[in-house]
Amino acid sequence: MSAGRIGPLLVAAAGSSSLRLTVFGDDGQVLADDHSASAPGEDVSGPLRRLLARTPSPTAVGHRIVHGGPGLRRHVLVDDKVRAALEDVADLAPLHVPPALTVLDTARNLLPDLPHAACFDTVFHAGLPAAAREYAVPATWREEYGMRRYGFHGLSYAWALARAAELLGQRPQELHLVITHLGGGCSACAVRDGAGVDTTMGFTPLDGLVMCRRSGSVDPGALTWLQTRHGLTADAIDDVLNHRSGLLGLSGTSDDTRDLVRSRAAGDDRAALALDVFTHHCRRGIAAMAASLDRLDALVFTGEIGEDQPEVREEVCARLTALGLTGGLRTPVDASRPAIVSGPEARVPVVVVPTGEAQQIDRETRALLRGR
Repeated sequence: MSAGRIGPLLVAAAGSSSLRLTVFGDDGQVLADDHSASAPGEDVSGPLRRLLARTPSPTAVGHRIVHGGPGLRRHVLVDDKVRAALEDVADLAPLHVPPALTVLDTARNLLPDLPHAACFDTVFHAGLPAAAREYAVPATWREEYGMRRYGFHGLSYAWALARAAELLGQRPQELHLVITHLGGGCSACAVRDGAGVDTTMGFTPLDGLVMCRRSGSVDPGALTWLQTRHGLTADAIDDVLNHRSGLLGLSGTSDDTRDLVRSRAAGDDRAALALDVFTHHCRRGIAAMAASLDRLDALVFTGEIGEDQPEVREEVCARLTALGLTGGLRTPVDASRPAIVSGPEARVPVVVVPTGEAQQIDRETRALLRGR
């Protein structure tokens, strides 16, 4: 497979609450697609078998793995050694990596003769400069425990960067961008000359911006206070921060911005508060990322909320005038294609890129196969 056509490729993108299976052809066209709304359980062979029964036989499988840990800093073809390394870092992203490993193991059992690739969200941030990467904690924690800022949503960022560059008519290596991925998980990153140089997520995908059900950054002193003063266990705190916080925790009703926009219009003060806190943290994260750049060539939105929720984009940009951004954004005519949504007079273009993690996994897997 060093050259020429590779053929159909299966991409398995397991999230914390979903499993998306896509078969791509050589030129990126979707040959088959299956999206399960519920979290992958112990047995995901059913969805895999159903998809394989109605599509051309794949020649390889690419898997989304959120966290590569300190040792896996590039996308890799999976062997038993890589699989063991993935097990060692599963607890760094407990909502994401264990379900992805279940899918990986099932696919390797069903398709044992095919190459399987692990594509990591952390790879995009592997070159973070030390100032952005290191926590101000003792060397033992950093060097022996591997505590550092890893960053996530890297596959989404890689896709959004390439598409935004095409739309702006420049090479990625020429751009200084802030990209924000707003979905079930939310983060922002700074891209300087085509490389990630800062990001809001840290050691785990719980850090940074307010998310749908995840809290984002919380004062660590408040967490130790909850343990020592109120007797909350680490497991109890972990459950609340990952599952019952964010938009859901603030509103008390929904983790979906579409619901909250409607509820706010109907006079729901808690929905209004949830949206205010969410967009405030988005603006703060974007501004922090801009501090790692010499200039801001564009702000890029991606992720389900970033691409589908014009009210959120408007509220974020209209109050970031200090960065040269303005409101008055338009809604893309074709939501399936990248678009510039700011006006022609805007000093800083605002770009919307539909989420492309599966497409990026397809590209990265094919690159690995051609390089074998």
